[in-house]
Amino acid sequence: MAFIEFPEVDAFGPEQVIVVNDAALGLTGYVVVDNLAAGPAIGGVRMAADVSVLEVARLARAMTLKNAMAGLPHGGAKGGIVGDPLMPREVKVALVRAFGARIRDVAGYIPGPDMGLDEGLMAHLRETCGRAVGLPPVLGGIPLDVLGATGFGLAVSVEVAAERGLIELEGARVVVQGFGSVGQHTARFLSERGAVLVAASDSRGAVSSADGFNVADLIAHKRAAGTVTGFPGSTQVTPESLIPLPCDIWVPAARPDVFNAGNASELQAKILLEGANIPASPEAEEALHTRGVLVLPDFVANAGGVICAAVEYAGGTSSQAFAVIEERIRTNTAQMLDLATETGQPPRVVAQHLAQSRVTEAMSYHRPRG
Repeated sequence: MAFIEFPEVDAFGPEQVIVVNDAALGLTGYVVVDNLAAGPAIGGVRMAADVSVLEVARLARAMTLKNAMAGLPHGGAKGGIVGDPLMPREVKVALVRAFGARIRDVAGYIPGPDMGLDEGLMAHLRETCGRAVGLPPVLGGIPLDVLGATGFGLAVSVEVAAERGLIELEGARVVVQGFGSVGQHTARFLSERGAVLVAASDSRGAVSSADGFNVADLIAHKRAAGTVTGFPGSTQVTPESLIPLPCDIWVPAARPDVFNAGNASELQAKILLEGANIPASPEAEEALHTRGVLVLPDFVANAGGVICAAVEYAGGTSSQAFAVIEERIRTNTAQMLDLATETGQPPRVVAQHLAQSRVTEAMSYHRPRG
């Protein structure tokens, strides 16, 4: 049996670490429930061939901070299933249903869609698990990936930075790494605000255009071809070449740990807009802050998806969800940027202090266990 490295425990969590294994089905999965002080935890389930319990634990902590920062009555958790997200649909359905059956008793965790899983799979997960968000509309869900809830929130966060003179959105050049649901909608909402998408990548390659892409056309091509590569009039480039590409806004919208101490110096952007969770190491963000690059951290800027999920869970509508996303992300980004300016500290540092103080207060209302 392979050795599994478990996360360290601190004052905030994790409260539970669950390993799911069924050799007959080829199922290996993880759930980390980080903190339940504010209420039942909402967090997505992702599928990737190399997902690990440590990655899931780091993402679960990000969800604790994200939900606290957004003022939601939910704690943080995350799930992961080891597997190729491009596997045949029927195989994926079987794995998701088996995963759901095995986490049915983890009552504090409300799963939602993440990388590799969609709203249809959430319906299968709910049937076997008993609960889920990000469901199809016919089951009362709000299709957050179809509507672009996360991308909308990211655009709002940049808009707040623009209002403070930190960037000019009209004509701002945008690079998106990970042109999936989050990346596509982020590009769409930013283009509606005057920005220009000049490069995009996915798991199969990357393309650039000095004059900028028509975002709607690139999205249509991606959906038809399954990749951004081959888009008419584009230049095919390597995904690695996007990091040093001169631009105004660079959006990591794929896997964690894109930026580290070794490559942070290559980034040539004014803003790192974190569409993915934990896309940069603390050392990378510190180096970027020193260079004057504004980092809009994940648990503040990309909270639109989980806010939408929380509104769905409470029985709300899509219009209500988008109103809450606008209000919460605008308020939190403004507070974070103003405090960062006053103190000279990186935005993540002040935002993390705010989020942790909210979690600590929520924990104070619970009696000690035992």
